[in-house]
Amino acid sequence: MKGASSLQRFMNHRASVNCRYQPTCYEHAANCYTHALLVVPAFLGMALLHWRSDDNWQRLTALVYGMGLITLFLVSSLYHIIYWKKSHMRSVEHCVHMCDRVVIYFFIAACYTPWLNLRELGPLAAHMRWFIWFMATAGSFYVVKFHERYKLVELAFYLAMGFLPASVIASMTNTEGLHEVALGGLLYCLGVVFFKSDGVIPFAHAIWHIFVALAAAVHYYAVWNHLYSPAALTSDPHSSDL
Repeated sequence: MKGASSLQRFMNHRASVNCRYQPTCYEHAANCYTHALLVVPAFLGMALLHWRSDDNWQRLTALVYGMGLITLFLVSSLYHIIYWKKSHMRSVEHCVHMCDRVVIYFFIAACYTPWLNLRELGPLAAHMRWFIWFMATAGSFYVVKFHERYKLVELAFYLAMGFLPASVIASMTNTEGLHEVALGGLLYCLGVVFFKSDGVIPFAHAIWHIFVALAAAVHYYAVWNHLYSPAALTSDPHSSDL
């Protein structure tokens, strides 16, 4: 009982249905720092992929993927800072919160872009290259229309967008790097447990951020090692494009 009571200063009670959880100051700080500290590494990661690119198609792919990483961590950090420090800016906080949710859709699309752009694709996978951005756009409209109203539905949309392109990626002839893609996906899924555990586990949202960071790092390693390595670039089907 003493241990449980000592945790109360780190965690508030669980929010009621369709109400937002109110983090403690400790949780606010953890939520901010766990993503803010990744903005610069994400920028450096994009620069390294751009440096390793051999042609404009690969550079464009590196830019899209890198901007997905940077925007996710930057907007997440901005939202948590405003939510923590600027309680009088509720209208701004609401807008940034929607942006934070929208960015997740485009982040998922950006994470798949290197695999869909730099691997030889069949007809179904080739269509997925563009369809995934349509899904991100549709998800964004959903956020604007129903923000915070149907949280489980929104979570289901995120998971569907994560798993549908994965089924296409798994069907590629060249399967190098797919184990890392699957491992990153598993880390994201495990992190969802903490994403839904505010008020149950102290620092649950910050732990979710850490799972996101770990999964993003695994996926970045896969892109770097299997799509932007010298051997991968030599066999790239788009090496003569643009």
